[in-house]
Amino acid sequence: MSRTQEVLQDVVIKFAGDSGDGMQLTGSQFTNNTALMGIDLATFPDFPAEIRAPQGTLPGVSGFQLRFSSDRVFTPGDACDVLVAMNAAALKTNLTALKKGGKIIANTDGFDAKNLRLANYPEGENPLENNSLENYTVIKMDVTKMTREALADMTMGMKEKDRAKNMFVLGFLYWMYNRDMENTISFLKEKFGKKPDIFESNVRVLKAGYNFGDTTETFTTTYKVEKAKMEPGVYRSIMGNQAVAYGLIAASEKSGLPLFLGSYPITPASDILHELARHKAFGVKTFQAEDEIAAITSAIGAAYGGALGVTTSSGPGIALKGEAMGLAVMLEIPLLIINIQRGGPSTGLPTKTEQSDLMQAYYGRNGECPMPIVSASTPGDCFDAVYEAVRIAVQHMTPVIFLSDGYIANGAEPWKFPKAADLQSIKVAFKEGLAEGEEKYLPYKRDEKLVRPWAIPGTAGLEHRIGGLEKQDVTGNVNYEPDNHEHMVKTRQAKVDMIANYIPEQTLDSGPAKGKVLVLGWGSTYGAIKSACAELQAQGKSVAHAHLRYVRPFPKNLGELLKNYETVLIPEINNGQLIRIIRDVYFVDAKGYNKIKGTPITKGELVEEIGKWL
Repeated sequence: MSRTQEVLQDVVIKFAGDSGDGMQLTGSQFTNNTALMGIDLATFPDFPAEIRAPQGTLPGVSGFQLRFSSDRVFTPGDACDVLVAMNAAALKTNLTALKKGGKIIANTDGFDAKNLRLANYPEGENPLENNSLENYTVIKMDVTKMTREALADMTMGMKEKDRAKNMFVLGFLYWMYNRDMENTISFLKEKFGKKPDIFESNVRVLKAGYNFGDTTETFTTTYKVEKAKMEPGVYRSIMGNQAVAYGLIAASEKSGLPLFLGSYPITPASDILHELARHKAFGVKTFQAEDEIAAITSAIGAAYGGALGVTTSSGPGIALKGEAMGLAVMLEIPLLIINIQRGGPSTGLPTKTEQSDLMQAYYGRNGECPMPIVSASTPGDCFDAVYEAVRIAVQHMTPVIFLSDGYIANGAEPWKFPKAADLQSIKVAFKEGLAEGEEKYLPYKRDEKLVRPWAIPGTAGLEHRIGGLEKQDVTGNVNYEPDNHEHMVKTRQAKVDMIANYIPEQTLDSGPAKGKVLVLGWGSTYGAIKSACAELQAQGKSVAHAHLRYVRPFPKNLGELLKNYETVLIPEINNGQLIRIIRDVYFVDAKGYNKIKGTPITKGELVEEIGKWL
């Protein structure tokens, strides 16, 4: 049998099945395999909103989209080349995202009468048999049957055997894209080493899938994607929440401050708690509190005691932390509040992405309660952005809000390991005693940055009172005088505004310094904006891209930058939040492009929208 090999530049695969079919594991294994080969990639895990929707139903579909390319990529792709559909519901949910002429790898066992009924197909209609898929290449395989055949002589229950069927699909795709299986076998050994039956069943089925591709006459073409041209260095595949955890550890090591995380589990932020809990060797202390208020107040206590205090949550939990955030502003202590955003309001869309909490970060507390806001734009960028958020918190004695979202948190990309020596230093200065001529410790006496001293409780001579009641300037005593309150409100605001003198000026990501359209973004819209602008710039269009990391205060030169363009377009996965702040601060008639569907903005959508303003 003659085989041909085709070299492809760019491939988008979507793995889709029931939430018990192991699609996230399959996708992440294929991702790790891709990263090891030096191929650039971007991923988008798509979790079902229900914790355990009935098997085979549309709400229970779990997906994992992976794009890999020999060129640099910045999005997981607008449309898929290959759809792996483990059942009828997976096909129905994802078919619109498949390119015409794309491949469907269908597990025929998932298209029986029961599954078709659960997926709401009309009685007697099977999409695999009624010519409705004639615009696609359909590869049918009874994955369940072949998995059971591969494990026929193993003494396991049928349910246990069926759990390995995702490995059959993974093995077949490894064959299809000329991959080595060793890294997945190593992963399985690490995961199931103490359960030899489960380890052996998974490896057997993985190899059976690979051999199925190799020995079946139907498949005559395999595909290969070459390495991407990337800056030399050591890379790994990293997800946003992992990068946040590593950024916090790096900041702890660089500052010399012990890291304390007070957290309450919530989707999609919980993985930061899980990851940090694994790194006790770095002196990390993690505390899973009984609720959101206990989580943040424990972190405030840690910060008061001289640690790097961090709390993590998502929008609903941030709402519950509101009063304690005000307490941290009043105390003027360094604290990091991490919000991994999701769709709202209330419990909203727990597993879907949205840039829904910028207004909450700006204004969502009682009273005049200003806090710096730092935003990450890609999974790898979470490391640098959270490191910078810690630097601001510690050096300006203020709580800082760090914003990411579900798309960044669960997405992955290749990340170049930073060298510890290249990381900016985070200088910490505790007040260690009364200075010469100082008779009494004055906890709210400020330096040129309007920063008050950080004194650790128990230091002789530095005893002081803290609490949420208004402070008298300099002494820190409780004070209700009108003039003092106004002075303190304006001082706290001025301190945050002054941070603009200690952050970099805003630069362009790409495009001309003056022109027709500036696309201004923040957070996870980065990849779509970068890709859309690159496409239009290649056509000679006058379009530039700037992306904000510092959302409060803004970089000092941002206002001037905005004036250099006829139109400022702000794409957001919300109903228009940054745009209101930009219009308010700079009196710029910015235009919005808003998508609020729980899914990221695509490159195609943006190319079309920018075109309207060109």
